[in-house]
Amino acid sequence: MDYPQILSPVLNFLHCETPQAWLDKARDPANLPLLLTDHLVCELKAAQTAMLLVRKYVADKEGAQALLDWLKPYEAFTFRDGVEPDFTALHKQMGKSAMPQTDDPWGRQLIDSMVLLIKEELHHFTQVREAMLKRNIPYVKITASRYAKGMLKVVRTHEPLTLIDKLICGAYIEARSCERFAALAPYLDDDLQAFYLSLLRSEARHYQDYLTLAQQIADGDISERVRFFGEVEASLITALDEEFRFHSGVPA
Repeated sequence: MDYPQILSPVLNFLHCETPQAWLDKARDPANLPLLLTDHLVCELKAAQTAMLLVRKYVADKEGAQALLDWLKPYEAFTFRDGVEPDFTALHKQMGKSAMPQTDDPWGRQLIDSMVLLIKEELHHFTQVREAMLKRNIPYVKITASRYAKGMLKVVRTHEPLTLIDKLICGAYIEARSCERFAALAPYLDDDLQAFYLSLLRSEARHYQDYLTLAQQIADGDISERVRFFGEVEASLITALDEEFRFHSGVPA
């Protein structure tokens, strides 16, 4: 895999690289359980975000229900009862359900991009869970980082500007994940390193899908808005942060 080629547009898009202080903390084996646990939750949240976009903006009722049903067992395990289903078997079932339908070309593109993203993020969720089990890391509920909330706080509140901003936020979250996987990989054991590097291609594509959808739904040029969120994102990544998480800032 050509990592520099995949990473180059991501690094150009982001306004800063991950601070060394975060990497120093992340590479400490004592923090691996927390890192993998938060990574697991991040994969589910990425799938939830994509599902909510489809449900809110384009989905018919039946298709929307199919997406909801996909996520339910993952959400129950992560946020509620901790009962662990067979995630691999669940993932195999996904292709068999009715997909959301729309006659709108942009809506069709949103559905296609987001359904693929949901499938990939839930597959990654399963892979992270397997990595945790292999290392005897139990799943323990943790609080969310301030990262996504910090960006959503400045999303505009009337449509279609809300949608455009949410799509730009999605692009930055995926791009940051891609950059962090690459930055962290050299410090991990061989198995985890191979796994994190295998995620780069899909994360890089996800950020571009979000950005393309934002550009297409907007009437005019969105570069100013993209720059604005780039600055917000970079300030969250470079500011001191009390909590250590996958997307946290500089450890306080």
